[in-house]
Amino acid sequence: MHMEEQTECVSLPPQGPPGPPKCELVCIFGTGDLGRSLGQRLLQAGYTVVFGSRRPHSCGPLPQGAQVKVHAAAAQSAKLVFIAVHREHYDFLESLRAQLKGKVLVDISNNQKKDQYPEANAEYLQRLVPGASVVKGFNTLSSWSLLNGPLEGKQVLVCGDSAEAKQGVVELATRLGLSSLDRGCLSSARELEDIPLQLFPQWRLPLRLAVGLTASFFFYLLIRDVIYTYATQGKDVSFRIVVSLANKVFPIVSLIMLSLCYLPGVLAGILQLYRGTKYRKFPDWLDRWMLCRKQLGLLALGFACLHVIYTLIIPIRYSVRHTLISRVVNEMKNNNKSTPFDFDNTEAWATDSFYMLGVLGFSLYILLGLTSLPSVGATLSWREFTFVQSKLGHLTLLLCTAHAYLYGWDKFLRSSTYKWWTPPGYMLCLVLPTVVLVLKLLLISPCVERSLSRIRQGWERGQSEGAAWGPAGGPGKSIHL
Repeated sequence: MHMEEQTECVSLPPQGPPGPPKCELVCIFGTGDLGRSLGQRLLQAGYTVVFGSRRPHSCGPLPQGAQVKVHAAAAQSAKLVFIAVHREHYDFLESLRAQLKGKVLVDISNNQKKDQYPEANAEYLQRLVPGASVVKGFNTLSSWSLLNGPLEGKQVLVCGDSAEAKQGVVELATRLGLSSLDRGCLSSARELEDIPLQLFPQWRLPLRLAVGLTASFFFYLLIRDVIYTYATQGKDVSFRIVVSLANKVFPIVSLIMLSLCYLPGVLAGILQLYRGTKYRKFPDWLDRWMLCRKQLGLLALGFACLHVIYTLIIPIRYSVRHTLISRVVNEMKNNNKSTPFDFDNTEAWATDSFYMLGVLGFSLYILLGLTSLPSVGATLSWREFTFVQSKLGHLTLLLCTAHAYLYGWDKFLRSSTYKWWTPPGYMLCLVLPTVVLVLKLLLISPCVERSLSRIRQGWERGQSEGAAWGPAGGPGKSIHL
């Protein structure tokens, strides 16, 4: 048991704008796309840039204002040198040991695949030029992002054995508008070089879920809609696989993925209520789940877009036009006169409500997707972002769930709905969103929401009200068991 005392605010002297970097002249070895993009950014930040090239008079167009010299002359003029060449071309650096002695070499190279070489590129560079201080960094930035994209919010990972050399690289990155993270000694360079080779690391779990759900429901509906019809009626309706079957799978997967996007937040709230504190770490599986909610939501939006597109093309399909014409002709033959079909007012209400809920749900879907973009989300305050992603997100889930319920309407009462005693796909997909909405409704009920809000503001079960909030409602002393 330990006691946490209330801390006092200490006024700090105002900090002025950061001073100019220690190294105003920067050298870049390499005149490829990455070297030119980096040089352009450095020039815009007020640095003087000199390129080192084997052929300074025929190295192609360079950023306006940059100089170009042979490697030896360029290296002598600067204290910090970016190595923007491939590892297989590092051999020429051995002949420049005298010129590079005491310099800071920033290795920004990457490989084509993991474990391509027995040692990291930065470690190999340090072995070639032992008199220099090698820092690994800037390798996670692409030439496109350096040249075109905004750098605010992007992070540079650095590692090296010299703290002073790393500090110089960090100051340069700060002046470019980048944040920096020190990853330790140069032995961590292998880890940094593997980062650009990762393929959608945060998308792996959502993609696996999406593929698994799509395949499962596709084969389930294939058995119900195609194989069942062929086995019981002898009809070949395999043409439905391309559009009709797919248009049933897409909305099912979309609704489940959207539910999976909001289920971890509900589970986290229940767990905090059960524990009576917010200071205990969530289980690892829940942490990983919550970190990929954005990807789950974007995949759900993608499946919803496919559903909308497929729905729009249904009226122009051959099978639909043929069925409609045949129905009209048969009706004319049976009645032998032109009489309108019977109009069902209840069915009309259900159909219009079904489409209305679908349109509203999809519109909010689009809004959620737009606000998840960094360029849009950065313009919103935290309260605005939370309102859209949480409150409007749950409203989107509610509308889409109601849309699915209206699709089923009274079909669940018909025995013909249960082919081979199996429920239709839309019934299965309604289970999870219904559970999420019911649990969320319980969490926002007045008594539960009041307790959960207090826990998230620092209150813990088992401590007195005064200890939690102090005599005037402000934070006071709190005891952690």
